[in-house]
Amino acid sequence: MSKVAILLVDDHALVRAGFCRLLEDSELFTVIAEAESGEQAVQEYAKCHPDVVVMDISMPGIGGIGAIERIIARDADARILVLSVHEDSVFTTRALQAGAKGFIPKRSAPEEMIKAVGLVAQGKMCIDPEIAQQLAMQKLTGSNNVIDVLSQREFEVFRLLAEGKTVNNIAEILSLSPKTVGTHHTSIKQKLDVSNSAELARLAIRSGLLDA
Repeated sequence: MSKVAILLVDDHALVRAGFCRLLEDSELFTVIAEAESGEQAVQEYAKCHPDVVVMDISMPGIGGIGAIERIIARDADARILVLSVHEDSVFTTRALQAGAKGFIPKRSAPEEMIKAVGLVAQGKMCIDPEIAQQLAMQKLTGSNNVIDVLSQREFEVFRLLAEGKTVNNIAEILSLSPKTVGTHHTSIKQKLDVSNSAELARLAIRSGLLDA
């Protein structure tokens, strides 16, 4: 039986090395390419067409969400599993909306990661049980995160603004015009009822996007 071809995406070389060894030691998978950013992930996917992308979500540049969107835009059947230190429903919801088929925490046991990659390789959904319960409770109670009002593009701009990027920086990263980014910036401030960068950063911390 042929092994499942994996594209491994994480901005930390040591993390990639650990995951690569774990996956290949299982003898079910082979890591055919690696990437350290969302931009590179999109390029590598186009070059090697892996069976599964195993991707971190918090990376410089367009990040994991942006990479998922771009990969799915090119290949609607792409199978992407997100591995993240973030377990807040904000990231899970955004990743799934962008097109990911799975989301598990980096703290997961090795056997859970192997199982998740296998399920996604089969085209099945795989979400960590605790996170799935969090999503279900949120839907049941109707309690949404304040930033849920943002569109996917606004979310990307919001994340980069919260990281301290300028409008021109963001325009270059997202391949948009500064005017378009400025329009998104204005819309974000109106939707979230914030008036300056400090308030925006505090909101990002409360929403789990940034560490305090």
